[in-house]
Amino acid sequence: EKIISRTEKTFNIKLRSNIEFVYLHGRKWVEASTYPYFTLLGQSLGSIYLGIEALNNLTPDIYIDTMGYAFTYPLFKYIGGCRVGSYTHYPTISTDMLKYVYKRVIAHNNRRIIARNPFFSAAKFLYYKLFARLYGMVGSCSEITIVNSTWTEDHINAIWKCPLKTHRVYPPCDVEHLIELPALSDEEKGSYVRILAIAQFRPEKNHPLMLRAMFELRSILKEEVWEKVKLICIGSCRDAEDEKRVKDMQDLAKHLALDKNVEFKVNVPYSELVTEMQGGTIGLHTMWNEHFGISIVECMAAGLIMVAHNSGGPKADIIETRAGSVTGFLAEDEMEYAKVLASIIQMHPKDRDAIRIAARSSVSRFSCQIFEKEFLRAIEPFFRSK
Repeated sequence: EKIISRTEKTFNIKLRSNIEFVYLHGRKWVEASTYPYFTLLGQSLGSIYLGIEALNNLTPDIYIDTMGYAFTYPLFKYIGGCRVGSYTHYPTISTDMLKYVYKRVIAHNNRRIIARNPFFSAAKFLYYKLFARLYGMVGSCSEITIVNSTWTEDHINAIWKCPLKTHRVYPPCDVEHLIELPALSDEEKGSYVRILAIAQFRPEKNHPLMLRAMFELRSILKEEVWEKVKLICIGSCRDAEDEKRVKDMQDLAKHLALDKNVEFKVNVPYSELVTEMQGGTIGLHTMWNEHFGISIVECMAAGLIMVAHNSGGPKADIIETRAGSVTGFLAEDEMEYAKVLASIIQMHPKDRDAIRIAARSSVSRFSCQIFEKEFLRAIEPFFRSK
């Protein structure tokens, strides 16, 4: 009941009562913190243990994985005798990850000590190559593979090599009530230009890039304009590590002298989130290779002008930047973000309104109704009599 209640509150959806939960005790075996080294392999092997526990508790006719535990597919297919499908949000390993290790780029999943050492980088690249081979083998056990974006589809097809049984189904975005929100004028929104960043406080969401972009923005805008600009970072914390990350971001904001222009809001109720979206002017998203970007779609539906990273789902599926049909903007580094933010702030209100209208019109293709229709169409073969 707590899970259902929290889900309905967080995602603003009403669930049916015909749902049964089976509690699994081996959760720790898929936690990243359990494996400080060889994390991908450790979690994948741990998922097999968790899968065995699940199979002992319940043997289903159809097994659809939505968590990315591809190493459980052979278990359920060959031992459990189940028909196996998957809804993959983000591949466990991607060709982009291989490229980053090969090029020795420092990232949240490629530590500085490894990236700077050619021997460690070569060893990690070999480990990733072998893991990708295993990932492709277990992934091919999925009878129906559903992916949530063009970016994910490209990477899954490259590694699993199953284009004929892969279906792209965009995730459900509850946008109808957001589209219907009355558009507030700049006067109604008050004197502040509010920039909203809606993202969980996880390392890959790259909140430091947001703060560095704000630091650069300050040097572009006039002081009297800058004083009216405020970044609101809204997100959830999963554990103590995420809470520490928020504290680190607050410290970084103070270090960059941004504490008066940046505010952090953690685990806010959905009603407050909607109020913030309605009162905002710009939406900010900085994750590299975001697989899709539901928060981006929701912000566009609410009337925010989105600035997202020039990669992944935002680039391939959501934001249109061609002249005459602009629905948002893309950027890569702090200077690009700062320049785009400044141009939106200095833009004529009529031009901003034109982008908002175009963005709101574009998001209906990501609605819950379309998701239901496409998802059921994809899994329909599971219910045909053999």
